[in-house]
Amino acid sequence: MTVRPMGNSRAYPVFRTTDAAEAYRQAKRLCALLEHIDDATWLFAVMRTPSEVRAMAELVPEGSFEYDDFRTDPATGDLLRFDLDVTTLDDAELATHLPLSFTEDVVRGDGTVEERFLAALGEGVAAMEWNGRWPDDPEIDSLGHWNHDGVQIVFHGDEAQYGDTWTEDHTVFVHVTKYGDPERAQKLAAHIGSEVLGEEQLGW
Repeated sequence: MTVRPMGNSRAYPVFRTTDAAEAYRQAKRLCALLEHIDDATWLFAVMRTPSEVRAMAELVPEGSFEYDDFRTDPATGDLLRFDLDVTTLDDAELATHLPLSFTEDVVRGDGTVEERFLAALGEGVAAMEWNGRWPDDPEIDSLGHWNHDGVQIVFHGDEAQYGDTWTEDHTVFVHVTKYGDPERAQKLAAHIGSEVLGEEQLGW
């Protein structure tokens, strides 16, 4: 599976639902608490059907599609890469290459791309991520950290690093310093009327 290069943040699950739109709404509430937020939103999706591929290709025309599983040339054993233009393939041809995945940074702007991405989601694992910095919180002796802080939704999954386990649920994570910050995570969860739902995980 193609994943975003990860680093050392710690991710805490703070909200889980079968309603993708509600997961997005709660994630955006958390994003509003970031002192700073990057200009780009990171998108990731696994596409299982031709219609899902076409929806994502229309959303992000410049997106780079890849095989979501490891494929090798039967003659040479070399790793195969997907280098075709999905818009030129008919459904039957496209189906032979599934599942595909893509990752892309898109300008946040007014949130239109994010909302269109949400509407285009299929049944594959997907993610939407916002990097930034939480404000310093003297009350709990917690400092914000660039490169670590942010908010993430994993659609149809419960692992911050997009594990192979598919679920019906969509999970919202908050990311904090590489040393972990359970008090910060709990306060963020409480802001959306929730709580930390599990152990901390390795994040980006």
